[in-house]
Amino acid sequence: MPRAQGLPSPLGRAAQRAIARQVVAMFNDPAKGERPVIRQPDGLFGPESVAWRVHGDVVGMLVGGVSGLLLQMLHPAVLAGVWDHSNFRADMHGRLRRTARFIAVTTYGGAEEATRAIERVRTIHSHLGGTLPTGEPYRVSDPELLAWVHVTECWSFLNGWIRYGEPDMSGPDQDRYFAEMATMGTMLGADPLPRSRLEARRLIDRMRPALRVDDRTREVARLVLSQPPASRATAPIQTLTLQAGVELLPLWARRMHGLPSPLLGRPMVRAGTMGLARTLRWTFAGVRAAEARPPAG
Repeated sequence: MPRAQGLPSPLGRAAQRAIARQVVAMFNDPAKGERPVIRQPDGLFGPESVAWRVHGDVVGMLVGGVSGLLLQMLHPAVLAGVWDHSNFRADMHGRLRRTARFIAVTTYGGAEEATRAIERVRTIHSHLGGTLPTGEPYRVSDPELLAWVHVTECWSFLNGWIRYGEPDMSGPDQDRYFAEMATMGTMLGADPLPRSRLEARRLIDRMRPALRVDDRTREVARLVLSQPPASRATAPIQTLTLQAGVELLPLWARRMHGLPSPLLGRPMVRAGTMGLARTLRWTFAGVRAAEARPPAG
């Protein structure tokens, strides 16, 4: 696993802090006074968990988040829940930021804070539902729909971490990640829940016959992949992570979305994203070291 500690930073301290502020703003809404979640040892998982390791990497989570969202939207009822009850078309950045904030709170916050966040989501889900274009009713709180969202998120976050953070991650640690995340999935009301990588793959394969692509799916994919950057400073980060998110998708999912084969550009995308991951790890390591250093004099 790459380690940021001890690596020389290619950036000056001022540049490091400026980039760190921009990246932090991608996950926290300054208008609401949000600040990065402080890690608490008494949360749902704890410092020795695999979830802390996987969810602590900015690039792996960004890439996995893009890939996971594109996978989720292939399920017509999951897509309908977002389409009918979310303002993502007007505020895509806001929706992605809220999702990232939820992951951060439930992973690193204290047990009470994480439980409150989950209960808020369950309460919201319990009131939402509608009708599919086919006329079939759906409920956002349907355990199987929640299971699809859960497994695609976990699958994508883990694969993003393996590709750009820990390519030699052991099989037992991968299984432990799914077992840990099943705790949160249970609290959210999802069922069935995978507790190993093999179970996750089997669940995805089992649900594939229900997946569809229509005009609404294509519209969501277009909005995700063509969203303007939150700032000029984050534009290169966004471009790379969007490309890497598409590249992380299973081939069958890329084909369903009608996205081009990544074979020609794969080495460039992977190399660029790997470089971005190293730079951001150096950046945040430099900022943390500077903050921990006692003041001069």
